[in-house]
Amino acid sequence: MIRVLLVDDEPMVCAYLGTILSAAGDIEVVGEARDGAEAVETAMRQRPDVVLLDLRMPGVDGLTAIPELLRLVSPPKVVVLTTFDLDDYVLQALRCGAVGFLLKSTAPQDLVQLVRAAATGSSVLSPAAVRRVLAASQAQADAVQDTGRRARALLEHLTAREVEVVVGIGRGWSNARIAEELRLSEATVKGHVSRVLVKLACDNRTQVGLVAYDAGLVART
Repeated sequence: MIRVLLVDDEPMVCAYLGTILSAAGDIEVVGEARDGAEAVETAMRQRPDVVLLDLRMPGVDGLTAIPELLRLVSPPKVVVLTTFDLDDYVLQALRCGAVGFLLKSTAPQDLVQLVRAAATGSSVLSPAAVRRVLAASQAQADAVQDTGRRARALLEHLTAREVEVVVGIGRGWSNARIAEELRLSEATVKGHVSRVLVKLACDNRTQVGLVAYDAGLVART
């Protein structure tokens, strides 16, 4: 059973999401919170597997809550709830460690599948969304001129094969697609991904994709 915590200052949003998720059979909504501080407190008690987190809330906002949630003993996978598709807040949340984002208007069947994916540690981002994330990252490039140098320095700790895997992640490919492209077994790719996460000090695949982008391994299109 996948345990989910809903965090939104609008009770109707939580009610809508809760109804959809509870009907899935393998998902249990273990609590609701109205701001970031309550989210952390509830997560400590209920130990959810996944937190669906709104970013714009009165009191403690979602961005502030993400690092606190990820510092818990058994940290949940954090998925950002948004009305605005992709904006600077969402990009900041992904850099803080959120595994992805979903629109509050997401179709019910897609919502359930995305929560299941998040619970396994997968990025809750389609390839199209990955491209939007990477494109948005470019808007910050002028303000942070040394980002590319830092990213390339991180990649120096990887083997040539691991860099190829990073490129695949940056393109939004699944492990199966990377395995096909590199002619490796999927189990081997999973091993490479695990080592890449450790070496790059990344919490999830989305952050690895951002490193690939910042280092120039993924086309800026």
